[in-house]
Amino acid sequence: MLDHLLVDIISGIQRSFERALLQRQAVEERFQIDVFLGDVSWETSYSLPGEEQPPRVRADVSVDWPTWSQTSYRSWSIGEPPDELPEIVIEVALRIQRLAEAPDTEKVLLALPEANPLPGVDALVRTATTIEEVHAGEGLRWAVEATYEGSIRFSESQLENPAEFEPVIDGLTRWISSTLVALADLPFSFLPPDQEDA
Repeated sequence: MLDHLLVDIISGIQRSFERALLQRQAVEERFQIDVFLGDVSWETSYSLPGEEQPPRVRADVSVDWPTWSQTSYRSWSIGEPPDELPEIVIEVALRIQRLAEAPDTEKVLLALPEANPLPGVDALVRTATTIEEVHAGEGLRWAVEATYEGSIRFSESQLENPAEFEPVIDGLTRWISSTLVALADLPFSFLPPDQEDA
């Protein structure tokens, strides 16, 4: 059984990204269930509007609904107070790709805060920043990816009325949007999309 709270959260995130005018990367959306542990996860990707494919900057967002949260939510829904209120785990990977030359790491890190305290969210903390160098045919291309992780614990009122969760989602979306804009504004040279695809 799929908890309707998770469905509400997924729908809320999709609506929030649409309101922010970000462009969904349809082929990147995935819904997965761990058949051994029971954890449920949903992943999606968005870029700035008007970007060519693949986009220069992209945000990959992952929402995990762990088994213990499912159990906690179901206990709450039948009137049994759980030991802990449920939470979702959020991971955001911000990626610059199609780079024509090795990026200036210092410039990238200045645009990526170490942590971002968002209302209603345990601080999203930058856990890793990776620089990729890809040898393709006779050429080289680079990419940079920074990963942030955090969690959102639901309050009683949010469980009773999931619409109260929307300001939390909107805050997350605004932060992702503004960070994508900051990354796209960095003075880097980009390869045309056909070279990236090749």
